[in-house]
Amino acid sequence: MNVASPARDTHFPHPARTVAGPPGRIEVTHVADRALALFVRDHEITVDQPVEAGGDDDGPTPVELFVASLSACVASDAVRFLQLLHLPYDHLRVKTEFSAVDDPAPHIKNVHVRILLPVQLSPVLREGLHAVVGRCAVHNTLRMPPEIAVDVD
Repeated sequence: MNVASPARDTHFPHPARTVAGPPGRIEVTHVADRALALFVRDHEITVDQPVEAGGDDDGPTPVELFVASLSACVASDAVRFLQLLHLPYDHLRVKTEFSAVDDPAPHIKNVHVRILLPVQLSPVLREGLHAVVGRCAVHNTLRMPPEIAVDVD
């Protein structure tokens, strides 16, 4: 997803264009109010909060991006599965619903991912697809959380 500039560029100057760098590096820059510019390699994504949370709703929230990453990972692996079997994959869709809670700490309570296939699969292939998408990198990361270090400079 390339987002060249937020819709509200007329209200504030756009941050200097930077490139996050090689894979494995992401940079985030405050833009205005609750809006952030997220740089991944040479892609820029606007991240914001809904109006009711003090933002301008110019982009998805960090939590929405988190769930979107899982959805995109599942979709990518599902497309690859169908490609390898030489089956139709055009217009494959993934619909994801989630809910979040604030108690005892803010977190995502549940996620339901639904793959809408452009082709009917046999029960054996459906089982195979389910196994493949259940091992996507984001899904695996949720099962085996990484060690996280946060430094403040």
